[in-house]
Amino acid sequence: MSYALRHWIGKNLKLENMFKIYQVDAFTDSLFSGNPAAVCPLNEWPDDRLLQNIAMENNLAETAFYVRRGDEYELRWFTPAVEVALCGHATLAAAFVLFHYEHHQGEKILFSTRQSGPLTVTKKGEYLTLNFPTDPIEPVVMTNEMAACFNSKPVKAFRGRTDHLLVFENEAEIRGILPDLNKIKAQFGRGVIVTARGEEADFVSRFFAPNVGIDEDPVTGSAHTSLTPYWSALLGKKEMTALQLSPRGGFLKCRYLGDRVEISGKAKLFMIGEIKTA
Repeated sequence: MSYALRHWIGKNLKLENMFKIYQVDAFTDSLFSGNPAAVCPLNEWPDDRLLQNIAMENNLAETAFYVRRGDEYELRWFTPAVEVALCGHATLAAAFVLFHYEHHQGEKILFSTRQSGPLTVTKKGEYLTLNFPTDPIEPVVMTNEMAACFNSKPVKAFRGRTDHLLVFENEAEIRGILPDLNKIKAQFGRGVIVTARGEEADFVSRFFAPNVGIDEDPVTGSAHTSLTPYWSALLGKKEMTALQLSPRGGFLKCRYLGDRVEISGKAKLFMIGEIKTA
């Protein structure tokens, strides 16, 4: 069915109270791992309160909504609590849905976003590659309050646009980290990335964002806009592999391009359904 026909049906048969929903595990090649995201294709934007309520009801780290505008797609992301400026895994999930289930033609998708500008996703085999703006980070003083958020002590601290980045000695510390979520809420903005050099991958990380309703995000594409330039400079490499060591876990390929980064991963469909809002 063409986009124009689907749009006409949605308008003229009064199906505006019903939305299609997909659930996709991102940055993984197997179900029940990676980061689950919901994806809702829309004909037009409803009231923001409805978008937030759907995201709250889904109770996933992010729900992505998109509206087609000609050859590109307007894209927005909501956690159960707030709208966010950028989300990697839900962008990957939205692209996966468009390529495999919503009949997008070609190997490249252009998303327009309200706060992060144009984003592209390209398809090559099973891998989808996000092209995102780099998040430049600056060193900050490591305070006792920052260090007290975890059971291991970080050795360096940085700050990007929305998140802090804390560097630890080794992968074992990242695997065994126990966060104090109340202290994290008090010390950090959107969230805090913890990272170390990897054993099997170039680097590893975890991400905690209780201030936006996500105690621990399983796999965080947007965090790698900070991680990629940091580890590229430290390791002297433009192309790297990364593991996010949450309980679900995820694998990413990262490439540093200066003011942009490429973040690649696979995805797996879990569910297709319908949302009835009335």
